[in-house]
Amino acid sequence: MPIDWKSRAVSAADAASLVHSGTNVFIHGGCATPAPLVEALCARRDLADVRLYHLHTTGPAPFADRGREREFRSVSLFTGAPLRQAVAENRADFVPVFLSDIPGLFLSGAVKLGVALLQLSPPDRHGMCSLGTSCDVAKAAAETAGTVVAEINEQMPRTHGNNVIPFSRLDAFIATDRPLVEHEAAPETPIEARIGELVADLLEDGSTLQMGIGSIPDAVLSRLRHRRDLGIHTEMFSDRIVDLVEAGAITNRLKAVGVGRIVTSFISGTRRLFDFVHDNPLVAFYPCDWTNDTAVIRKNPKVVAINSAIQIDLTGQVCADSIGHKIFSGIGGQMDFIRGAALSRGGKPIIALPSTAARGKVSRLVVQLNAGAGVVTTRGHVHWVVTEYGAVNLHGKSLRERGEALISIAHPDFRAELQRDLARARNFTAQHLAA
Repeated sequence: MPIDWKSRAVSAADAASLVHSGTNVFIHGGCATPAPLVEALCARRDLADVRLYHLHTTGPAPFADRGREREFRSVSLFTGAPLRQAVAENRADFVPVFLSDIPGLFLSGAVKLGVALLQLSPPDRHGMCSLGTSCDVAKAAAETAGTVVAEINEQMPRTHGNNVIPFSRLDAFIATDRPLVEHEAAPETPIEARIGELVADLLEDGSTLQMGIGSIPDAVLSRLRHRRDLGIHTEMFSDRIVDLVEAGAITNRLKAVGVGRIVTSFISGTRRLFDFVHDNPLVAFYPCDWTNDTAVIRKNPKVVAINSAIQIDLTGQVCADSIGHKIFSGIGGQMDFIRGAALSRGGKPIIALPSTAARGKVSRLVVQLNAGAGVVTTRGHVHWVVTEYGAVNLHGKSLRERGEALISIAHPDFRAELQRDLARARNFTAQHLAA
């Protein structure tokens, strides 16, 4: 029998009233950000010392506005655009943590959640709601929070996998029927196109793919239509995966984990993507402590992990979360999949980035990272690095060999300067560098 769930809905204000001062609150992130609940919470003026834990959120973040510091303290586990300025001005906090480790913070009680604010699909005939577009850390939050408050959105896709929440688990919910926030892919630039070509050339038929967020992973995916028997085991994916499924390039038949299925933790894209995952048993959503577990990742053959960077030094250290001291994003799953791919039979961990920033005025390949820059992926974990000028494999190379290899794929305008800086920093002579 269908559940008459709508009759039990409350107002957003009543739902938000279940949050009390001094409470740790989880906010569902990405396309699943429960905006009406966030707005209702921030409309209150009677709260103090509420800590809000979340990954990147979409839409406004009024809890991070100036003047709300005594009421709310945002704690980003992965920072998005709405929180960058607040973190930079010390009106919000940032936690550097592997995506695979975040569920454990909640499950272990290291972070004790009083309330979880979620966005869910409507309950099915079994009385189960799904976490829709974002399972990631939300499953652990829903399981451990003392109180669960939800937005049940009729337009939230019902997704399969280990991502269901019993309707009976909800302490209060609001009913909505609104479109999810969409993320359109930007047109690729010539540089991104060239990087996409070089990375695509490194892939083989039968590879299992992980790709991060951004235009470079999209550029790679758009060049894989001719591949065969690709598999997907990733923390997230976007619309480009749908293209490859329709082209027959993705079959998932050669995977060892999740055979026949696309495995992910969350998605980000357009209505086309939401329609693709809705009630699709070939797409399985799992918490990120499983999708991003290196012991799971390595079981698949030929894992190719494609991730980006902000800056790389000439020893191979990768900064991907900050611009100097200013936090831009987070550690996320880069290290999880770079290491998992390295351990996979025939795997290829890849860091891909444009050679320059600031419209060509600044090299992204540097002798030393900017002051304050965070090392997301260590030089011991880095293998392939790709820019528009080529692809090099640093694994097993000495510091001198790494420096030479990275300079060879730097922008030509900066190569002589990098050679001089490397020679001074490492006491290398021109003869050493040419040897």
